[in-house]
Amino acid sequence: MENDVTLRPERILHLSERLSAVAGAKIGEISSINREAKMLAINALIVAARAGEAGKSFAIVAEEFKRISTEIDEVAEALESEVRADLNELSAVGGAILGHLRGQRLADLALNAIEIIDRNLYERTCDVRWWATDSAVVDCLAAGGSPQAARYASSRLKVILDAYTVYLDLWICDARGQVLATGRPERYPRATGLSVADQAWFRDAMKTKTGDAFAVADIARKAVLDGAPVATYATAIREGGRVDGKALGVLGIHFDWRPQAQAVVDGVRLTDEERARSRVMLLDRNGLILAASDRQGELIETFTLPPNAGAMGSYAENGVTVGYALTPGYETYEGLGWFGCILQREGE
Repeated sequence: MENDVTLRPERILHLSERLSAVAGAKIGEISSINREAKMLAINALIVAARAGEAGKSFAIVAEEFKRISTEIDEVAEALESEVRADLNELSAVGGAILGHLRGQRLADLALNAIEIIDRNLYERTCDVRWWATDSAVVDCLAAGGSPQAARYASSRLKVILDAYTVYLDLWICDARGQVLATGRPERYPRATGLSVADQAWFRDAMKTKTGDAFAVADIARKAVLDGAPVATYATAIREGGRVDGKALGVLGIHFDWRPQAQAVVDGVRLTDEERARSRVMLLDRNGLILAASDRQGELIETFTLPPNAGAMGSYAENGVTVGYALTPGYETYEGLGWFGCILQREGE
């Protein structure tokens, strides 16, 4: 059975190019040999003419040989024309098939990358809704944010952070938006006492109707978290920890975006050769680069997909194939309209 290398779609183009080269070379050899035969026929006619009457019969054979050589030339020219046209078409078809397969593969890999992110972020929505019911978190607000309750809640948040290393910090905010307790007060001292009343994630969390709902913010750098890019998830902390309890405040959890996202774009299944000529990206709904395998342009550069781009597809331009896929969401997490996207330059 043939190995995987011989079954790659690139073999179509390789074989058509090789066949074209071989056919061209062999037709050239036929033409070259036929030219020599023509010269022999011409020389034979000259010799026959010099021989006079004795060379007449030889002249007839030489003339016939010359005629056959002319026919061979015509056949070679027709073969060259027809074979070249078929080989050109074969190359075009092979190129189209290869382009489609490459684009489809990149789109599939882009979908896989964004699905991994979706599943990861779905877990964050579960975490925030679960931790908001922790008795220490609820009691911190129920006690009116007393220093003692805040310290105990902070110690509980630290325990969570020690176990869940994908977070930078967890914040308990009262109904006015003031941060009363955090999980890492020594590391991020400016967070305690901070007002987040103007933050969309806080306002949206306070508006949630039940403990099953949550709010989420796009990736953004948090100055008080040393400028690190984070994904913030939040939900209301409710009276008694009940799903239908009165909203007392908000629990905000700050997901450490960069290392987690970098692991996803770096983990896309490309060969070493492909990786050297590819760029894997995660894009927000506006094309802002949230993560990139080359670590360039994150939260600064934008990459714009075509206006007619659907939920999943590919296209090629200027020697670059682009595969992309829209977030499908996962479970109760609908996603934020993000895309997985892979750019790949043509190989040598």
